[in-house]
Amino acid sequence: MKILLVGAEAAPFIKTGGLGDVLGALPKSLNKKKDVDARVILPYYKGIPQQFKDQAEDLFYTYVDVGWRHMYAGVKHIYFENVHFYFIDNEYYFNRDGVYGFYDDGERFAFFQQAVLEILPQLEFIPDVIHVNDYHTAMIPVLLREKYAWIDGYPYINTLLTIHNIEFQGQYDPATLGELFNLSMDKYNDGTFQQDGCFNWLKSGLIYANKITTVSPTYAKEIQTPEFGKGLDSILRAQNSKLSGIVNGIDTEIFDPAKDEFLFKNYSLKTVKDKTINKLELQKQVGLPVREDVMLVGIVSRLTYQKGFHLVLEQMKEILNWDIQFVILGTGYKEFEEGFSWFTENYPDKVATIINFNLELAQRIYGGSDLFLMPSAFEPCGLSQMMAMRYGNLPLVHEVGGLKDTVSPYNPLTGEGTGFGFKSFDSYWLKDVLASANLLYNRDQEAWKKLQKNAMEQDFSWDTASLEYLNLYWELN
Repeated sequence: MKILLVGAEAAPFIKTGGLGDVLGALPKSLNKKKDVDARVILPYYKGIPQQFKDQAEDLFYTYVDVGWRHMYAGVKHIYFENVHFYFIDNEYYFNRDGVYGFYDDGERFAFFQQAVLEILPQLEFIPDVIHVNDYHTAMIPVLLREKYAWIDGYPYINTLLTIHNIEFQGQYDPATLGELFNLSMDKYNDGTFQQDGCFNWLKSGLIYANKITTVSPTYAKEIQTPEFGKGLDSILRAQNSKLSGIVNGIDTEIFDPAKDEFLFKNYSLKTVKDKTINKLELQKQVGLPVREDVMLVGIVSRLTYQKGFHLVLEQMKEILNWDIQFVILGTGYKEFEEGFSWFTENYPDKVATIINFNLELAQRIYGGSDLFLMPSAFEPCGLSQMMAMRYGNLPLVHEVGGLKDTVSPYNPLTGEGTGFGFKSFDSYWLKDVLASANLLYNRDQEAWKKLQKNAMEQDFSWDTASLEYLNLYWELN
């Protein structure tokens, strides 16, 4: 079975978030399966590291019409970790600092999507399934049927569209249907492409795709409600029969406390006592009192309202009356950066705030802290909670989206669980659950160690997650 994954980013070439992780890891896992040939196409950005640019092979070039524009499209290739990666090269569109956020993103990704469909015959790779991701590639299912169905083999291609974050939908002026895609206004006028007076790429893709997935079962349910659906909930309810949720995996080779080169001392489930060494060295590194007996709470995140850190700041003064420590690593909104920094200045024996992103320190926080705080308002999937559990770092999460699907809250009656959770998005309930976790840490280390063991035994590998995608591909094939 031939599978083509198309997206705006893929690790390790270019990555801004979870989408990049998926397109880097999923095809690698798929290609371990028998009779599967999964390949990837993405733009050839300026920001791709030079080491990969040096490996890139020029295959051919062609021209793609974007409305009246006749644009060059070079095709490059890298074979990396048993996966064929193809890149669409155009310096006007992609030789820029950054991936998104330009005034002409609509034109850039209209070019990219049409280029993908125009080069496949020359690559001699006509896939059975094209797996597109988010709005940047959501028009491909439409274009397959409405513009390129005449190409030999294309009517037999099935499509799967994954929503990584429904907030970003690709909303453009209706005139761009003709200006960018050379399509008529018929499907806009009958409401198919129209949403709130705009030409909506994501809505269009949802209607045309054969299957729709999102990155957790709970998020798949949530986006069918007005609260989480961002205006597309009615469309998703109508498409419910082809919608499912699959939890992302993590790269268990990279995120492995037994091998992580950034840790002060490696450890595994069998040697989890060595996690304490990482805790003591982390406290020393960030300037906190070196104490084994205090619960150390770790935060590695963007500091934003979506990530829920206003809840933490609202209760921080009261929380710091307890015997507890925090280490915070991240950047974000100025009020959050200043808020956490204020607590570091005024409670230096309890709070260490680093307004930065440092990969080495991030890994040491995963490996050295006892509890990982992730109180997101919404979280389609989330990866940090899975990474934390891999390191025996118990997550405390708001029970939404992928957080609900991956973290099993502690049950004091049975001792079961892999972390802690609160249901109501309110600072009081966050504080209440954090207090319970702190009490458990201080009074029942045996129960705490059982939770650690449970967390470290969870299988969040892509080899497992990819099986669900593979089942969907076979259903389509």
